[in-house]
Amino acid sequence: MAVAESPSAIAGLEWAHPLVQEWFVRRFGTPTEPQAQGWPQILAGKATLISAPTGSGKTLAAFLICIDRLVRKALAGDLTDETEVLYVSPLKALSNDIQKNLEVPLGEIFQLAGERGGTGGNQPFLTDDFRRREKHPAHRRRRRLRTQTGPF
Repeated sequence: MAVAESPSAIAGLEWAHPLVQEWFVRRFGTPTEPQAQGWPQILAGKATLISAPTGSGKTLAAFLICIDRLVRKALAGDLTDETEVLYVSPLKALSNDIQKNLEVPLGEIFQLAGERGGTGGNQPFLTDDFRRREKHPAHRRRRRLRTQTGPF
């Protein structure tokens, strides 16, 4: 799965799977400054606060690393029936964040994977937990990416 590589096109995305790199470059061109500065810190496992204007890609900076890990597991056939990512969000931002930064990227990346010969496994899927106590235990199985709003 070769990505159309030019040094400037993927600068800052060397850590990402080629499918994730290609999707990102097609969609956005190059990383924003907050993304380029945030990714090394997040990848190093450091607590990271990205302070930048709205629309600068802060949320996607964190989500893209999680998406990359899910894509790698899916392609290897290694996804398990458990929660892999927990995203805590203010209710006001939740719908937009999930659609823009998770559903759309995952869908487009797996569509790109299909164009390149298949995903090699199941596509990660999203679930929303608005109130944990209202969820039946049976619904807690098979979560890979869970979003959470209060109460906490």
